Amino acid sequence: MSSSDRQFRATLVQPKWSVSDFLTAQRFRAWMGGQLERARPHLHPAHPNLVVLTELNGLPLVLRGGWIAAATGKFEWAAGLLFVHHLPAALPLMLREKVSPIRALQLARADESAALYLNVCQSLAREYRVYLVSGSTPMPNYRLKGGTLRRHGPDLYNQTVILAPDGSLIGAASKVYLTPDEEAGGVDLSPGMLTGLRVFPTPVGDLGVAISLDAFRPEVIAWLEARGCTVLLQPDANGSPWTGKEGLYPAGQTPRDQPLAWLESSWQITATSRQIRYAVNPMVVGNLLDLSFDGQSAITGPAAEGLEPCSYVMTESRPGFLALMPWVLAGGGPEALRAAGQQRKAGSGHALENTYLTGVLHADLRLLASVIAVPEPSEHEQALAAYLEGSARFAAPPLGQYMAGWWPLVLAGMLLWGLRTLLKRRR
Repeated sequence: MSSSDRQFRATLVQPKWSVSDFLTAQRFRAWMGGQLERARPHLHPAHPNLVVLTELNGLPLVLRGGWIAAATGKFEWAAGLLFVHHLPAALPLMLREKVSPIRALQLARADESAALYLNVCQSLAREYRVYLVSGSTPMPNYRLKGGTLRRHGPDLYNQTVILAPDGSLIGAASKVYLTPDEEAGGVDLSPGMLTGLRVFPTPVGDLGVAISLDAFRPEVIAWLEARGCTVLLQPDANGSPWTGKEGLYPAGQTPRDQPLAWLESSWQITATSRQIRYAVNPMVVGNLLDLSFDGQSAITGPAAEGLEPCSYVMTESRPGFLALMPWVLAGGGPEALRAAGQQRKAGSGHALENTYLTGVLHADLRLLASVIAVPEPSEHEQALAAYLEGSARFAAPPLGQYMAGWWPLVLAGMLLWGLRTLLKRRR
């Protein structure tokens, strides 16, 4: 390789999340900042640094201020209480835009949540001087109208943003293939368009994003390969016990152990692709209300650059892992490993419930100089870039948003006033 080739370090964080990290803006900043602080000792002192965070790390922001909702311990109950709490803002959206209550709730808070998420991620990219892949968060598409960001349509995407060390926007990407928990029966997100995925040339690789399930879809990988991707980014939040059976599999087939199925994403891509040389797959762990998340984060690449042969639990060792997070239990047979996963999931009541491993991984990577062009930014990216540059702002919240939490008291006051007036007239 010549002196113009790229040498850089990729770092990922496997965090453990908790409802309490999302109840206030300050706690969210602390949770996100804590991840970058844990990554700090792993950053390269001379070469550019790429830091990749986990999928849907902004989704629980909908709980912000919902202390009672969080105390229910169940996602569906919390969502119902939050909808009632934000009824003056959410109900008109639900009726006008013909969306579900959970979509209306998220849209009612979308601007406020997006601003917080972008502000936090930008400040961390700047403070730590890293190329930051934010993870992902539910976000609508925006358009610029004058100096204001306006939501464009009722869609809500599982979207990541990529930021440069100066805090400027490199690009955004939305997940194309959603899991059942992300669809109408769950948090009700919208699928992105395959044609909306681009590859972004940077000093830390020609970056392509395949959020979670997208990395298992050959058409997504082929699309990114054709556009010059050399480093695949796979932010993930696997919502089930790691040592259980895979949740998504073709009809008529027997489900496999989940770690075995997981080999068909990042590891298989870098083992077989002629274009994609490296993949970075951070996974969040922890029980969030009654939902469980677990996995083994990894960085994969050429076998010659990797560790001694190793692999996920319940699978045979193989070359190609440049860095691999251990699971909570290394030895034991399949049944013992499955039992260990069940003991840790939400609601197990076991002494080991919610005891997952967290940590940081890094690997030093090298690539030939980029030969692809910077893609033309979408209208949505132009809007986000203007906000991050400080030349645009989000629209003022609707009046209904200011009434959140207060409207039952206002309604009760109006009823009492009406009753008092009625009684006076009868005297």
